[in-house]
Amino acid sequence: MTANVVRNLRLDRIQPLPLMNKYQFTMHKGWNMDLILRLEEAADYRLVEEITRDAFWDQHVPGCDEHYLAHMLRTSPDFIPELDFVAFIQEADKDWQLAGNIMYTTATIRTPEGDMEGIISFGPLSIAPVHQKKGIGAALVRHTIDMATRLNYSAILIYGDPMYYSRFGFVAAERYGIRTKDAYYSPALQALELISGSLSNAAGLFIESESYLIDSEAAEQFDKQFQPRVKGFKPSQLRFQELLAQSHT
Repeated sequence: MTANVVRNLRLDRIQPLPLMNKYQFTMHKGWNMDLILRLEEAADYRLVEEITRDAFWDQHVPGCDEHYLAHMLRTSPDFIPELDFVAFIQEADKDWQLAGNIMYTTATIRTPEGDMEGIISFGPLSIAPVHQKKGIGAALVRHTIDMATRLNYSAILIYGDPMYYSRFGFVAAERYGIRTKDAYYSPALQALELISGSLSNAAGLFIESESYLIDSEAAEQFDKQFQPRVKGFKPSQLRFQELLAQSHT
């Protein structure tokens, strides 16, 4: 990354919320890094999509469409630009590099009393493979949870692996009587109250943004803009299938 890009990180973009946005990480594997989080800008879009593609390729299914999702979310009426953060890291004497991104949308829980307001969701959460397992994803999640709380959202619901997201305080949405839109309890459906008690009467169906309904043909066409890759198998696909199989009524 050029020095000019670094000078233009524009950390003031997250003001007026008084929040630290540069972190010094001393890691336990013998290396250090600086991490800066800021709002995504148009100049980041293509690289974010490339990182997202690399991060998700063959993770859940052969290939992926999360990079197309990232591309489409930015123009969705449900998109929350105030929570669209990118992570830049600098290790040792290397240049700053864009290493990850997180995106949020509004959502709702459909209860017998009506649709709940103040519910949001995130995804994709994308970290460049070369920079995974360095705490960057955790930093993006924790930072945006803090930001969402300051913005007065009441709860976050996501689809993700509980083995990872439990560290941030997420619990199975089933605890609150919340099911998928198809009326299934799923261990992958995770919930986090930002306001204590906000989900105490939230039994109902989680309805995420329609932006997550991917047109597979359009996604395939979009993928042709990137370097060709062969679709294949990774063990993580078995974990994805395991979580799907645990859904129940």
